[in-house]
Amino acid sequence: MKITYDWLKDHLKVSAKEDKLLGKLTDIGLEVESIENLSEGLDLFKVAKIIKTEKHPNADRLKVCDVDVGNKEIKKVVCGAANARKGLLTVYAPPGAIIPKNKTKLVVAKIRDITSYGMLCSESELNLSDESDGITELSSSKYAKNVGKSYFSKPSSNLIDLSITPNRPDCLGVRGIARDLSAAGFGNLKPQKDKKIKSNKKQTLKVKITKEKNQGCLSFGSCLITNVKNTESPQWLKDKLISIGQKPISAIVDITNYVMIDINRPLHAYDADKIDKGIIVRNSNSGEEFTALDNKNYKLDDGMCVISDNKGVLGLGGIIGGTRSGTELVTKNVLLESAYFDPRSIRKTAKKLNIDTDAKFRFERGIDRLSIEDGLNKAAFLIKEICGGEISKIDVQKIETYKNKVIKFEPKMFEKVTGLKISTKEMINILEKLGFKLKKEKKFFKLSVPSWRPDIVQEIDIVEELVRISGYEKIKIENPIKERSKNTLNPTQKLFHFLQRAVASKGYLEAITWSFTDSKYNNHFKQASKEIKIVNPISSELGVLRNSIFSNLVMYMSKNLDRGIKDLSIFEIGPIFYGSQPGEQNTIVCGLSAGKKSRLSWIEKDRNVDVFDIKRDVIQTLVEAGYDSEKFYIDDESPNYYHPGKSGRVFLNKGKDKVAAYFGEIHPNIIKNLDIKTESLVGFEIFLDNLKLPKKSLKDQKTKYSVSDFQKSERDFAFIVDKKISVQDLVSVISNIDKNLISNIKVFDVYEGDNIPENQKSVAISVTIQSLEKTLTDNDLEKTNNLIIETVENKTGAKIRS
Repeated sequence: MKITYDWLKDHLKVSAKEDKLLGKLTDIGLEVESIENLSEGLDLFKVAKIIKTEKHPNADRLKVCDVDVGNKEIKKVVCGAANARKGLLTVYAPPGAIIPKNKTKLVVAKIRDITSYGMLCSESELNLSDESDGITELSSSKYAKNVGKSYFSKPSSNLIDLSITPNRPDCLGVRGIARDLSAAGFGNLKPQKDKKIKSNKKQTLKVKITKEKNQGCLSFGSCLITNVKNTESPQWLKDKLISIGQKPISAIVDITNYVMIDINRPLHAYDADKIDKGIIVRNSNSGEEFTALDNKNYKLDDGMCVISDNKGVLGLGGIIGGTRSGTELVTKNVLLESAYFDPRSIRKTAKKLNIDTDAKFRFERGIDRLSIEDGLNKAAFLIKEICGGEISKIDVQKIETYKNKVIKFEPKMFEKVTGLKISTKEMINILEKLGFKLKKEKKFFKLSVPSWRPDIVQEIDIVEELVRISGYEKIKIENPIKERSKNTLNPTQKLFHFLQRAVASKGYLEAITWSFTDSKYNNHFKQASKEIKIVNPISSELGVLRNSIFSNLVMYMSKNLDRGIKDLSIFEIGPIFYGSQPGEQNTIVCGLSAGKKSRLSWIEKDRNVDVFDIKRDVIQTLVEAGYDSEKFYIDDESPNYYHPGKSGRVFLNKGKDKVAAYFGEIHPNIIKNLDIKTESLVGFEIFLDNLKLPKKSLKDQKTKYSVSDFQKSERDFAFIVDKKISVQDLVSVISNIDKNLISNIKVFDVYEGDNIPENQKSVAISVTIQSLEKTLTDNDLEKTNNLIIETVENKTGAKIRS
């Protein structure tokens, strides 16, 4: 919204300087985007007189003009305008001047070997109108004595560009801005002195609003002005429009633009003689076409609000008029329209047709529904004053009656919400100046909301208005308390972040990916889950919600491997989805490791990452989080995207809990189908929602290492045991025999085959025996060996292999 301080003073009685205005506008929420000095460079453009013209010696269409630019100074100017002639008063721009239309800076230049000192300007180049067929012709009676003087009157104020938020359509008019400033104590709002039409002459063009579904026009006001003489606008009106960057066109069009900017009331003027029998406001039919005032042809869809007559569409209601009924300088009779259009209808139509106009910009935000007659009165009297004519009565057709909104407001709420104190008297003063009507009832006020404020709908909006006008700067700034609360995160959140750090500490890099993925990858990991398609995906490759984090990790692991990163471990913690409804999701820690261990090491031989590496990472992470490894139960069942013989699942307690984690090699068929180029690929999933919170706080989970100064002894045992017995069961039995002596247990062989009975297997285990208190004797070791054998045989049914 562009305004000038001079125009603002038409509505505001104020003596403060412009710099004070800029600060106050920002204070009340009307952000000043930019300020432009309108007078800069305009003093260079002079009223000039052509003394003589000669044909250019080297160009048929050019003339060499001797131009009197004042102070008895004659300049030679090469000009191509057909109307350049001796005695013509026009506008001269010297070298150094910047042409307003194209911002070109003039220089002394040779044109076909003739030096031209400046330029004679057209109205289009001066941004005065769209007229470009010839240079500007000035009236001799008005400008004969002004040769050599500046053509442009020097404006006393700058052009101020305001950023008006969509909820403040009332400030898309100069009067609305003046009203806000007055309420804030910056001057006093002048009362409107517009005359009201008092005519006995009827508006003879019939107007009908069709009552149909989604009708975009709710009321249509009009008046007929006959026997007008459309002409050039007076200088004051031209200056107003030029001061905000608009081009004067003709008096009638300029008046409608002036009223729109002045009081935020868009109008449209029709040549009444071009309307066939009357106006019909209706919904368009698919395929209808019309040529608009921007000289473009538009093909309409069903349900667009159009203004029409018996011949067809005259214009799009509230957006743009058509050329068929547009006013011209020869127009004799004018139908002036002032209507109210539904903002949703305007937005929908303008978006479909890609049209942006000043009227559309205002109507789509919601203008004052009760300003129809104000706009007609103001514009009609200006037309009569400038163009003459007779004004008819105002005719207003409605399909809906407007009712003022009433809001209950309790003054105490202001202090409760803002922490500020202002008197009830001050509140009343601010609200009345903003246009609210108040009625006192016990502890609260009944406020009648002004029709130009569609954004005010509830009590809190009144609080916002009061604090905006009284001053946001009055709100105390209080620094936040620097002491962090001990309970910033709840236990579940703490566990989330702890697992995040625990996995990262094991050499995994954290990935953060979308919650949606490529179905090509997701199908390998969704098992029996239903594919959840996204209706409007951001790309065709990310069209489903992920059923497993593996879907994304495998995708990005493959991209990194293709770029030559051979050995990589990545993880992500986040949601997976098993349904499309809110809450149908689980939080998972998912990791993936590819390549080799110790690939470039000269100390140890390299090897592929395997299931035992990933199992160690899972078990260690759970132990660090405070879960008791001695209660863990591990078996070899796992989802079908793991290798069936090299994977497993972990329970925190046997038979009592849900699955805590899966781990293992990714199925070879998946690696092959997705063309993942790596020696080995292993992964894990830890299910946060299935983990009961550890009894101890995560702060207390510290790894305790006990180092013995005494000699250790390693003894190997081979047990023949039923195949149904897991190796983990054997390890658990041995570890519980004597925790003070047995410091390490390692399984180094599992064998089935010759010399082993059917349905049985041989498990070889190395046990480290070491005391923290003394060196163990042979008797001590023998006693421990026998205890291990006896305990394993009794508890598992195993037999020592001879």
